[in-house]
Amino acid sequence: MASIANIIVQLMQIYWFICIIYIFMSWVPNARESQFGQTIGKLVEPFFAPFRQIIPPIGMIDISPIVALIALRFAMDGVRYLFSLFM
Repeated sequence: MASIANIIVQLMQIYWFICIIYIFMSWVPNARESQFGQTIGKLVEPFFAPFRQIIPPIGMIDISPIVALIALRFAMDGVRYLFSLFM
């Protein structure tokens, strides 16, 4: 059971880092329009979209990805906790 939990948490951590990379790509001009940026966007945008609907941008700053990453961290902690119950 612990190995399944570790695999799930590691996959979530990889996804978390992909989200961070996508956020930093917004600081580089035309980075999101590259093939790499579009591929990452296809992975990350479906996760960010519900948070963008709930949290509007403040001026030119979009804080919804930050909230999404916090939610992903809570989900990772939840997976760790749920699998610790079965040990």
